Amino acid sequence: MGTMTRRQFAKMAGAGAAALSVGGLLAGCASGGESAPAADKGDGAQTTPTTPNQVIVSMTPGSEPAAGFDPFVSWGCGEHVHEPLIQSTLITTDTDLNFVNDLATSYEASDDGMTWTFTIRNDVKFTDGQPLTARDVAFTLNGIRTGEASECDLSMVKEAVALDDTTVEIHMEKPFNALLYTLAVIGIVPEHAYDENYGDKPIGSGRYKLEQWDKGQQAILVANPDYYGDAPQMERVVVVFMEEDASLAAAQSGQVDVAYTAATFAANQPAGYDLLNCASVDSRGISLPCVPAGGTKVEQGDMAYEVGNDVTCDRAVRQAINYGVDRQKMIDNVMNGYGTVAFSVGDGMPWSSPDMQCTTDVDKAKKLLDDAGWTPGADGVREKDGVRASLNLYYSAGDSVRQAIAAEFANQMKDLGIEVSIKGASWDDLYPHQFTDPIVWGWGTNAPVETYNLFYSKGTGNYASYENPTVDAYLDEALAQPLVEDSFDFWKKAQWDGQAGIAPQGDAPWVWFANVDHLYFAKENLKVAKQKPHPHGHGWSLVNNVDQWSWA
Repeated sequence: MGTMTRRQFAKMAGAGAAALSVGGLLAGCASGGESAPAADKGDGAQTTPTTPNQVIVSMTPGSEPAAGFDPFVSWGCGEHVHEPLIQSTLITTDTDLNFVNDLATSYEASDDGMTWTFTIRNDVKFTDGQPLTARDVAFTLNGIRTGEASECDLSMVKEAVALDDTTVEIHMEKPFNALLYTLAVIGIVPEHAYDENYGDKPIGSGRYKLEQWDKGQQAILVANPDYYGDAPQMERVVVVFMEEDASLAAAQSGQVDVAYTAATFAANQPAGYDLLNCASVDSRGISLPCVPAGGTKVEQGDMAYEVGNDVTCDRAVRQAINYGVDRQKMIDNVMNGYGTVAFSVGDGMPWSSPDMQCTTDVDKAKKLLDDAGWTPGADGVREKDGVRASLNLYYSAGDSVRQAIAAEFANQMKDLGIEVSIKGASWDDLYPHQFTDPIVWGWGTNAPVETYNLFYSKGTGNYASYENPTVDAYLDEALAQPLVEDSFDFWKKAQWDGQAGIAPQGDAPWVWFANVDHLYFAKENLKVAKQKPHPHGHGWSLVNNVDQWSWA
């Protein structure tokens, strides 16, 4: 979930950006594999026949896995975490985010947190008929750990070792109990059948098999008849990849059963569809570089980036921004109310701290700037020591909500005397500014590791170049607890311990605005199973439990 991940995601998103003909995509998507003609509704619109065992879902172009359905790269455990469906996982999480066994029958950590032992089922077979053993588990974890292309961070793992067919040990480089959250989305691949072409023709042991993948267009999954768990109620899942406007058009013409949409399109609800609103921990916020301009940072061995910002390096500016922004107004104006106020990257989670919350107080924000020596100039923009309180704010040009967030933020900052120029850019053009300028980011998973990535001094998502030894120590202590539930207080202290932390009254390296509701147009007679909170990414997390969906 770090820098490389998002860069790879940018390339992935750009590869399928063109809007595609829905009719062309759905060829061959009828139940049983035969191409079925669309039904005429009598008003010129076409609709795909609804069958009791198939669902057609639209997702963003960025949801298509660029390297295919390969956990060694990004499938399931990459940028947008989700259950891998095609492969089994050691454990998973339920709708309340409790850990539940999948392949595992039991697991435990050593007292020092340096060894995890998993016992797995002995009745699982891959779709080629070969048994799944602990050796496949070890092969998968070691392959991800050493793979240069992997978007999944297993750097905390030293080695996975199969002790016998049903027992695997994971030896750690350091205690890291959040590993459990990662293991819940890592699909296990077969050692005997893994090669460079695996992503195109994956062999797994999960609920579904990949039947067809038309790159840049659609993927079709079918139920695995040899699955060891409950047989999927939804036997066939067709996923079409398209832009926001094409997704809306597909719903309006009845050609998809579930169509993702955004708050900016939510009012255009098609007849025959409900608006499915899924709560999320998909947070929108802005990074605020904490160091002065002039530095450099080397990423991935040889990629050098400029670092620092002479305005946001002042803690008073960062605090003022946090207190001066009206989050609810932003949600009302930008998202049409489809979101909740956010103060952190994990609001509402067991590890989130109430100390991250702050009430909008423009007078307090102005006083913070006044006391820090930022005085209004003739045009109302503040200055200090010859530095003008002027910022460039970047956002992904293809995201209508982020664009609107950027514009609303710029408008609100005028009241504080901070000038904000918004700049839409492709991800490739945006990344050179990741350590120098504020950027509208999207983050959020059902795991505290996001907090680690963003705020640990060596975190892979530390775009603010934030360093605080006290915060680092709390984060290390959180991860060292043998029981995950014992770690939550340390996560909270990293946010604010009464004197130090990342909270708005502290170092404030980010400002958070909203948790974005994940919105979908879903056909009225489709029963979508209860969802767990959606992480960042408007895609595969929706179908985590598609095997439990049904038609009324």
